Amino acid sequence: MTRATGARSEFRLGAKPLAAALIGVACGASPLPFNVLPLVMGPISAEFHWDFAATSAGVTVFGIIAALLAPFYGGLSDRFGVRPVVLWSLLAFAVVFASFYFLPASKTGYLLFWAVLGAIGIGSTPVTWSRAISLWFNRHRGLALGIMLLGTSLAAMVVPQIAQAAISRGGWRMAFPVVALLPLLIAIPIALLWFREPRADERPAGIADTTGAIFGISLRDAVRGHRFWILFTSILLTAFAYGGAHIHIAQIVGLHGFSAEIAASVLGVVAVGILVGRLLVGFLFDRFWAPGVAFPALLLPAIACWLLMGTDAGMSHVIVGGFLLGFAAGTESDVIAYLAAKYFGMAHYGRIYGVLYMPFAIGSAISPIIYGMVRDRTGGYDPMLIAAMVMFAAGGALLPLLGRYPDPRTSGND
Repeated sequence: MTRATGARSEFRLGAKPLAAALIGVACGASPLPFNVLPLVMGPISAEFHWDFAATSAGVTVFGIIAALLAPFYGGLSDRFGVRPVVLWSLLAFAVVFASFYFLPASKTGYLLFWAVLGAIGIGSTPVTWSRAISLWFNRHRGLALGIMLLGTSLAAMVVPQIAQAAISRGGWRMAFPVVALLPLLIAIPIALLWFREPRADERPAGIADTTGAIFGISLRDAVRGHRFWILFTSILLTAFAYGGAHIHIAQIVGLHGFSAEIAASVLGVVAVGILVGRLLVGFLFDRFWAPGVAFPALLLPAIACWLLMGTDAGMSHVIVGGFLLGFAAGTESDVIAYLAAKYFGMAHYGRIYGVLYMPFAIGSAISPIIYGMVRDRTGGYDPMLIAAMVMFAAGGALLPLLGRYPDPRTSGND
């Protein structure tokens, strides 16, 4: 037997690497800063006498730096393998995140901490982990990637409780070293035990030829084709529409007259939407043409924007709107990882995914500022929600233009 799709299933062979990747994503730079900052933002602002714009600017710097370096880390994964990249990045991320205990009162120093975190943390995100999972899975790749990406949902459920407990006992600074223990004590040991890329004889059919050479085209060839730019534009539009809506969802709910407790519960609904979106869309990607699945899935958050407009939406509108927004986030994450592998192959997947991650990270980082500006100038979010409706619809409508999947031996060539 020479292929994993014979007597043994992909999930039987890839279960341990997939579990390690799920935990690695959960304990990496993708979710942890975003689940800690909301809890320490108020105390930092009060202690340093900064406005919330200055305090939140750190995560914008973090996102932009990480986005710019994503292709570099992806290239390292292609060249040296995913295992050394994720292990060293997790270790460096944990050390730097723990050092946030010493955040200075200087705005320049504060932003420098976030810049360093972005520079070393991006290697612990799905940019790297997804390469290995895509090599273990082909027939069930969509579902496997969806399971891996549940790590961010797992972090959203667990990390805020850990951080808040640390804050209650030791102040806001204590949240950083305590949460940094997660990659050190959980993700790295599990990755050392379970995480690796498959050997040539373990790869599923469709990944490599009979000599073991992995199918796929280079980044240079990918960017010369129309498919790359269709996917790039779709990701940018969707990320820009979603990023600010997620960050400002509590404020949007508050404008409808609901309490802070209701707003917090809607955040929980968003998390459920993310979880359902990742699993359901990943499952459907494996059974149907993925762009045909993604298009209607990305129309759902456009409906969410309509439900959340105005100031008199009922509870049912707010709950459904929050769920559909979360569903969009789950869909988009699957879209990037799955379609990058399907249309461009795995030979240079890391670099290609890294470049496609840039519009996602930058759009998500800038979008909250634009949403805030609209709120400051108009007193509400309706103009931005209308724009987001258009962007969600346009981002989804672009994907069917990718056309049928290419032959894996010439993936991505036009």
